[in-house]
Amino acid sequence: MNRGSRPGKVDSLAGFRPQRGREEEPEVPAGLLREARRSGQLNLTGRGLKLVPPDVYRLDVDAPPESRHDVSFGASDRWWERSELTKLLLSSNQITRLDDDIRLLPALLTLDLHDNQLDSLPAALGELQQLRQLRLSQNHLSLAPVQLSSLVNLQTLTLQKNRLESLPEELAKLTRLTHLDVSYNLLGALPSSLGGLESLLDLNVSQNRLSRLPPGMDRLLLLRSLDISENLLEELPDLSALTQLETLHLRRNKLRLLPRLLPPNLKELYLGNNQLDSEGVEPLSGHAHLSVLELRANRLTSVPAGVSALHTLTRLDLANNDISTLPPAIGLLPDLKVLLLEGNPLRRLRRDILTKGTEELLKYLRGRIELDSPGEPAEPSGLRLPSDEPLNPEGIRTLKLLEFRKASCVPEHVFTAAAGRNITTVNFSKNQLTCVPERLLEFSSSLIDINLSFNRLTCSEVLCSFLQLTHLDLRSNQLSVLPPDMKNLNKLSCINLQFNRFRTFPEVLYLLDSLETVVLGNNQVQVLDPAGLLKLVKLNSLDLSNNDLDRVPPELGLCTGLRSLVLDGNPFRTPRAATLAKGTESVLEFLRSRIPDNKTC
Repeated sequence: MNRGSRPGKVDSLAGFRPQRGREEEPEVPAGLLREARRSGQLNLTGRGLKLVPPDVYRLDVDAPPESRHDVSFGASDRWWERSELTKLLLSSNQITRLDDDIRLLPALLTLDLHDNQLDSLPAALGELQQLRQLRLSQNHLSLAPVQLSSLVNLQTLTLQKNRLESLPEELAKLTRLTHLDVSYNLLGALPSSLGGLESLLDLNVSQNRLSRLPPGMDRLLLLRSLDISENLLEELPDLSALTQLETLHLRRNKLRLLPRLLPPNLKELYLGNNQLDSEGVEPLSGHAHLSVLELRANRLTSVPAGVSALHTLTRLDLANNDISTLPPAIGLLPDLKVLLLEGNPLRRLRRDILTKGTEELLKYLRGRIELDSPGEPAEPSGLRLPSDEPLNPEGIRTLKLLEFRKASCVPEHVFTAAAGRNITTVNFSKNQLTCVPERLLEFSSSLIDINLSFNRLTCSEVLCSFLQLTHLDLRSNQLSVLPPDMKNLNKLSCINLQFNRFRTFPEVLYLLDSLETVVLGNNQVQVLDPAGLLKLVKLNSLDLSNNDLDRVPPELGLCTGLRSLVLDGNPFRTPRAATLAKGTESVLEFLRSRIPDNKTC
């Protein structure tokens, strides 16, 4: 027998030797358990756990080891008798399973399991009758178990960023639920019983596959905020019964028409990236409390009637539409602080006015009201051609504007009518053009603004010859590449390419250091070259929304000249939605913090 293994001999190194199976049993530091018994709260966020430690489940059941020692404790030291566990935070781990032993924590009020790898939930979860907050976002759940309906005291339930395809009808039993978030899932429909959530204040069902809303939504009489963004809605039910609703998000759906009646006390309405035209938004008239109205990236050809009567508006977003004129009455809105108009073919409004900001623009519009005579005819005088030839000779003569629409090609007489004129602006939007008209080259020395949006263009080589060009609108075409010779457009400051077929950020744009605004939303862009973007020293606005970016390069944070960076609607995991919501500056700061110390761009 070895001398070191004599019976009764204490092995002084035993505590340093690895023990079989120890690595499979996650442990919690004794100090944390001690504090949890005292405070009733246990925070195990971000500890790399794959399972919930057994000691956690039995925290309210087993006496602590110290209680078995032959030691006298005063009342103030008997910490294991203090509090039942009411708050358990297990977020940002790698937990794959929640055991039935969760029922051993019946006093829990808050259970946070977001950002884990759960693909199912135990039936025993339904026994936590005191639970008020349950956070299960960013897991792998494909099914919301019926047992959730047993949590009758639940007030907050977050299930966003899972794989849910449906919700149980029994969810309506959660009559005390005030906040429900099931965004970023695969829901094709909502349960018909949803209207039974009579206490609901905040409902988020954005980023799903909803083509309609269930009947009974009008029973959510306490609802204050409703987010249905980024779904497949083509129409809305009557929501006028929701008298407490103040915020309604409907961005990125397929809406062509608003219901005749909207919630009467709306303060914020977001309708960007739909298919609304000016007639489709007529119900906006008469909303006395509306403060924020977003209508960007729709099909508006004019400012909707009634907008100038919304006297409580503080923010009006009409960007990226097809609005050519701005009614002077907008200048009379008393509280308007932000008016966004970029991406519209505005005529009779100098670009220097637009660049001076909202306050100066409103002042200019008020001045127009004073200058206009009450008896002045609505239509400018001058020769009018037949309606089947939509050409405006007066615009050619006075505005240096060549405009023609609603045709499959631009007839020769249009160019002949403008011959010899120093045309500065061309608007051939909303035609069916498949290529850029060659005769535009007749105005190559004077053109500074070209609008070819809403056509069927597949190539754009002709545009490389317009060396004076500053603004180019090519949205809603069929373009997948830009010609290399476009690098010669060294005065181009704004280009709009949204709703095309680009799979990569056009390489030639990295060579145009005059660019200030690039709109590339609603394409299929998958990768970015941050080094190329850093060369664009004047770039202050970059829209990459609704593309296929699965990664945002951290070096993009070095583009500190950006004042507007739009990344919504891409499949990347970071930055998260909460970071994006804080605005461009916060996003850039976050990205810079992710750059490795030894890496430069």
